[in-house]
Amino acid sequence: MSDALKPLDIIADIVLAFRPGNKAPRPKAELTTDFSFYEFFAGGGMARAGLGARWRCLFANDFDFKKAAAYKDNWGEKGLVTKDVSKVTIGELPGHADLVWASFPCQDLSLAGMGAGLRGERSGTFWPFWQLMKKLKAEGRGPRAIVLENVCGTLTSHGGKDFTAIADALSAEGYRFGAVVIDAADFVPQSRPRLFIIAIAEGVSIPANLQGVDASLLWHPKALQVAHLRLKDKSKAQWVWWKMPAPPRRNSRFVDLIEENPQSVSWHTAAETAKLINMMSDVNFDKVTAAKKSGQLLVGAVYKRTRLDDDDEKVQRAEIRFDDIAGCLRTSSGGSSRQSIVVIKGDSVRSRLLSSREAARLMGLPEEYKLPKSYNEAYHLIGDGLVVPVVRYLAEHLLEPILMDSHGKTAATKTAVNTVRKTPRSKRAN
Repeated sequence: MSDALKPLDIIADIVLAFRPGNKAPRPKAELTTDFSFYEFFAGGGMARAGLGARWRCLFANDFDFKKAAAYKDNWGEKGLVTKDVSKVTIGELPGHADLVWASFPCQDLSLAGMGAGLRGERSGTFWPFWQLMKKLKAEGRGPRAIVLENVCGTLTSHGGKDFTAIADALSAEGYRFGAVVIDAADFVPQSRPRLFIIAIAEGVSIPANLQGVDASLLWHPKALQVAHLRLKDKSKAQWVWWKMPAPPRRNSRFVDLIEENPQSVSWHTAAETAKLINMMSDVNFDKVTAAKKSGQLLVGAVYKRTRLDDDDEKVQRAEIRFDDIAGCLRTSSGGSSRQSIVVIKGDSVRSRLLSSREAARLMGLPEEYKLPKSYNEAYHLIGDGLVVPVVRYLAEHLLEPILMDSHGKTAATKTAVNTVRKTPRSKRAN
């Protein structure tokens, strides 16, 4: 099956169609605008899934061969380069992309990490990536838009110096930029706040209705506002308070995503479930008791965490939530355990690990998305990924309106340049 016809190419255009108040998606034949993009730190291609059929991927990169295998399974291998970003050359980046999406590694910026920040081995890969962006700009191929995605710890890493360094890098290359914090819980039943820095190249107009006069708590929480205050004057002068409508109410529930007969995991034995329950503090045990008394079918999300007991000794505790939202999916490399679930209906209490397909659903991925057969590989792929409806929301409410506004001029310029290049030198006007 060719890249152009893969079912996943239309995911992003239908993923929000089932939300209250949303219109049905237009047929693919009507999607005439063709935006192009590069996807760095691509993982399984979840940015590509969220951008959807109106977007054409020119290049994708990840250093992880297991993730690259999943990318190929879902999108084909065209344009995919599997190697460290520091080894990617400017000549490997084809054409002139409208957008560059980069979800650079979060481990050194997360609260669970070791605090190395942008100097760390993993999150520090931002800098070789940025060198490529600078070289593209020097060649006249700088992207019109750049999206940088990471954990909210980016705002406070090294006392805010890492966020300031990113802002300075964008500002130095003439980009106007701003940031938003979006919690995936507004779109899927998973608590997953993430920082998105959206940068627009100089010369690309930004519609006035997308720029707020000041910060809005809807998209700009206190931590982001404080990070903005730390910026240097030059970077502040380039700052944009991005403005988007509030998302419609989420209509998916955690309990609706749970499989009765999962393929990737097995239900615990009664003894294993009892052991998990016994790891709970009194507060969490009381939640289980209340859930049993309700008589309803309830699903609790469980993470094992290290806590201090009454004697200040470290003990492992199981912490459960019954608010119909899963905890943030994390990978072991981020310093966290895998997520478990407890399913309760009356006196029936069952438990097991969250299945890989359930995890994929919590990221907004469709049933057609092909997951690695290995549970650990699938969970790692998903835990490092992007929530598909969040990417679509940003594309619909910021990226596409901005690029659409300048797209006609861009297309005309490209045509003129290509005509000149194809004309023999002897026939060109002097």
